[in-house]
Amino acid sequence: MSSCAAGPLSLAQVAAFARDGFVGPIDVLTATEVVAVRNAVADVIFHLDRHRAQLYEVEQAFTERPGEVVCHFLGGWRVHPVLRELVFDPRVTRPCAQLLGVTALRFWHDQVFAKPPHHPGVVPWHQDYSYWTRTAPPCHITLNLMLDDADEQNGCLQFVPGSHRWGLLPKLPFDAPLEAIRAQLPAGAKWNPVAVPVRAGQATIHHSHTLHGSDCNRSERWRRAAVCNYMGPDVRVVDGAGPLLRGAPLLPTGALVAGELFPLVLGARA
Repeated sequence: MSSCAAGPLSLAQVAAFARDGFVGPIDVLTATEVVAVRNAVADVIFHLDRHRAQLYEVEQAFTERPGEVVCHFLGGWRVHPVLRELVFDPRVTRPCAQLLGVTALRFWHDQVFAKPPHHPGVVPWHQDYSYWTRTAPPCHITLNLMLDDADEQNGCLQFVPGSHRWGLLPKLPFDAPLEAIRAQLPAGAKWNPVAVPVRAGQATIHHSHTLHGSDCNRSERWRRAAVCNYMGPDVRVVDGAGPLLRGAPLLPTGALVAGELFPLVLGARA
C-alpha cells in the first residue's frame, strides 16, 4: 500500500488504515454544505417513486417494510446535482485514492442510508466487496459521509479492526440480523468491534473487505449518510452475464469497468 505522502491524510492515518482497515473521522464538508447534501437526500427520498427508474437500486425490503428496514438506495448521483457534485469533490476523492495507493481513481457507485428517529432497522455486519465480486481485482474503497451527528445511540458505523485480512466472507441479505455474519467468521478471528462516532460533515473510509455494520436508531435524532464507492482505474468485469448496475450498459467479461457511469474522478490513466 503506497503512502502517497503528498496526499491529504497523514502518514499516521494511512498506517491506521493499513492496520485496521478503516480510518476516521476526517473532515469533509462545511456545515452549509452538509445542509445542502441533507436536503438533496431528503428530496430524493420524498420523490423516490419518481426517481426509482433512474436509480440503480432501491432496497426491496425497505420498499416492503419501511417501518422495519433502513432506507437504502443506490444511484442518487444520477437524479440530483448536489449528490453528483459530491462524487467528484476532491475532499472525497483524494483521500480515497491515497489509501488505495493510486494516482487515478474511478467512481463505482454511490449509496444513501437513512434512519429516522427511533427506527429499528439495522445494517448487518458485512464486507462491501462480497456484493461486488463481479469486478476484479478487489481494488475498491468506501467513504461514508455523515449528514447528522452519529454515535452509538443513533447507529454510528462500527468496524472490526483487522477484518480486512480475513478473506472474503459470504454475502448476506440487507435485512439479515445485525450479527448474522458471526456464524461465518474464520477460525481464530477476534470479534472486537469499534464504534466510531462522527460529526455531521465528517467521514470514515474503509477497505472493501473490512467488516462493518450499524445498529438501530434509539435516539430522537436522524442518522443519514451519503456513501461514495470508488475503485482503481484498472478494475475489470469478471462476470459479464448482465449489467453491473441496473440501467448501465452491458460490459463483457474482461472489459475495463469504464464509461459514462464509471468515470475517472481523479487523475488519468497512465
